[in-house]
Amino acid sequence: MLGRVLCTVLLVGALPPPAGASQGHISVVLLGATGDLAKKYLWQGLFQLYMDQVSSGHSFTFHGAALAALEPGQRLMFDVLKKLSCPPDEAPDRCAVLKDQFLKLSQYHQLKTAEDYAALSREIQTLLGQEGLREAGRIFYFSVPPFAYTEIAGHINSSCRPPAGAWLRVVLEKPFGHDLDSAQQLAAQLAGFFREEEMFRVDHYLGKQAVAHILPFRDQNRQFLDPIWNQHHVERVEVVLKETVDAKGRTSFYEQYGVIRDVLQNHLTEALMFLIMELPANVSSAQEVVQHKLQAFQSLWGLERSSAVLGQYQAYDSQVQEELQEAPGYVSTTPTFAGVLIHSSSLRWDGVPFLLTSGKALDERVGYARVLFKNRAYCPQSGTLRDAGHSQCKPKQIIFYFGHGALNTPAVLVSRNFFQPVMPKHSWKEAEAGSDLHIFGQPLSDFYVYRPVKERDAYSVLISNIYHGRKDFFITTENLLASWAFWTPLLHSTARQPPRLYPGGVENQHLLDFEMVSGGVAFTLPEPAQVLSPGGEMPSHFRVMQSKFRQSPLVSAWAEELISRLAADVEEAALSSVARSGQFHLALSGGSSPAGLFRRLARHHFGFPWQHTHVWLVDERCVPLTDSQSNFLGLHRHLLQHVRLPYFNIHPMPVHLNRRLCVEEDGGAQLYTKDIVALVANSSFDLVLLGVGTDGHTASLFPRSQNGLEGAPTVVLTESPVKPHQRMSLSLPLINRARRVFVLVLGKGKHDITTLLSRVGHQPSKWPISGVSPSSGQLVWYVDHEALLG
Repeated sequence: MLGRVLCTVLLVGALPPPAGASQGHISVVLLGATGDLAKKYLWQGLFQLYMDQVSSGHSFTFHGAALAALEPGQRLMFDVLKKLSCPPDEAPDRCAVLKDQFLKLSQYHQLKTAEDYAALSREIQTLLGQEGLREAGRIFYFSVPPFAYTEIAGHINSSCRPPAGAWLRVVLEKPFGHDLDSAQQLAAQLAGFFREEEMFRVDHYLGKQAVAHILPFRDQNRQFLDPIWNQHHVERVEVVLKETVDAKGRTSFYEQYGVIRDVLQNHLTEALMFLIMELPANVSSAQEVVQHKLQAFQSLWGLERSSAVLGQYQAYDSQVQEELQEAPGYVSTTPTFAGVLIHSSSLRWDGVPFLLTSGKALDERVGYARVLFKNRAYCPQSGTLRDAGHSQCKPKQIIFYFGHGALNTPAVLVSRNFFQPVMPKHSWKEAEAGSDLHIFGQPLSDFYVYRPVKERDAYSVLISNIYHGRKDFFITTENLLASWAFWTPLLHSTARQPPRLYPGGVENQHLLDFEMVSGGVAFTLPEPAQVLSPGGEMPSHFRVMQSKFRQSPLVSAWAEELISRLAADVEEAALSSVARSGQFHLALSGGSSPAGLFRRLARHHFGFPWQHTHVWLVDERCVPLTDSQSNFLGLHRHLLQHVRLPYFNIHPMPVHLNRRLCVEEDGGAQLYTKDIVALVANSSFDLVLLGVGTDGHTASLFPRSQNGLEGAPTVVLTESPVKPHQRMSLSLPLINRARRVFVLVLGKGKHDITTLLSRVGHQPSKWPISGVSPSSGQLVWYVDHEALLG
């Protein structure tokens, strides 16, 4: 059979490779060969690969595989193959020959067990032996649900790897998990079977021609863009994907994922990264691109519930009830529309809003990434004269148009009053300006418009890149986990949030319009009464409750409202202290719990007296301050770099002295104690913020250790039961000298210790937090509903 492959090269008029120059044989295995994705895109993409590479020197076989038995599976697969088509510019005779040959090279296999995979491997090796061909590599395309990935990966790894000297490329389709934990688990499982360089995670938007051209466009137009691609010139960045279709027929998937997981966490985030990442020296280097992406992720501010507006089209609940057999009164909180505001703390983008928007049942089908620039021009001429030419007062923008919409084609648009871009003539052509179409309220003639010379389906582009081993078009494990780490907090904070209902299509009118308000976003119009959910208020709308906990005031609410209240109380304490003494001495704990508070203070409390505030550390791990585990580094990332705090008012703990970490002879703890005595009146902080560990520790004061629990009010070195073991901490007597102590407890993981603390007395040797009792100050507990109620 493979002998006929080489003959076909001559039949279709292509030049065969020189004798002895064969690059070897490639076996392509499509798992899920009779599924929807394979029918719609993948077989056509594989046929396009064969057409493009038939004379490359490689020979091919294509193995469709599924769970169905041989006869029905083969019939289903070949029904699809017979409908494959050639591009319009392909000669009909050549197309017919290539299609016939492709069908002859395609086989169906039932793959269920390890033995099935071993049999496939033997068959491939037998065929190659008969034809005298060397094996170049194998491609396994996983067009199957992710729950099947691990089992299939094990079969391939144990029974169907190519021999030494040949490569393996495993192609994986999203979803890659549904949050950070599940993505980490799946990544760890796959890493047990495949090396990173063998895995190609597909985000098909990276194959869309306009998206794929963002980095090359920035590279080819560096000379003009470098001075203006920053906060001083860019007004905002928008990445949008709108759909007119609803989720009917896909509600089972949608109930698990929703619009943020389905579109924003992957497609729109990847396009945004291409726009805001620092430009690599070599935009074709996968390694350089991913490193710059990761740096861009690190610069993003964490998302809060106020960062997003959510909607759901009205028919969604009834579709879920019908398709999933839910009860008639079932109410889903799954969003089918989302608008999200993102900010970066990088020097380039600080203060520039990034808006990501996507939804189903909207008024049009369109996707684009739009960079809108600030306009500093003032034009005294009349509107008529201004509109007649390419006035400097017209908006200046660059648009990467993904497809559909008014243009119905991929395109790159640049305002004519801006600059004429450099575009590669072999792949992009300038469109004629005769159209009467309008884009964002402007005639198309206001733009330089470039369309692909040859429009290609995204999957054809990606399959070609898999063949060539180009990983810059795919999602690495690091990239994937960075994205999930960014989006997961928003997904958790909005899990109970009822979305705004909207009728769908043009009837939505202005119902989904939203605006930037106080560092977040909110719908512009109030919720109309006729589309309110019949179930009344959701649990996420419970407001702040006040009571007592361990004989001290208790404030409890859902996490976001609790953080909001705590931030307001911290600001009130700061203003009160400054009014009394001219200064505010604030000691802050590290860890994950206070990160939301730090972001809230930085983003929403513009009246905070930072100029008069001194920031101290409650405790620190004995690592360099630049280490990812450093409490100071977390404080810097989430708070200090975003506020105008005098440099000399920042007091990190001196854990790193004489090129050593927390060596007692270096006297770091004594130095910090002396600084406190010198600067803080009576060594009484105005406010100390604490957290609680699941074992009852607070600061870095741990159970079954007397160090720091008694004695003088000082700073001590302690030992943690978990790495890094060495810590520096304020002692309990020093904490108890504070005017106010706020204890923040968040999450279900803290429910057991919260319940225990509600029952025990003063036993700091067992539970150090139980020893917190300011001698002449106030203690307030801030405990969210999950920690308090479970």
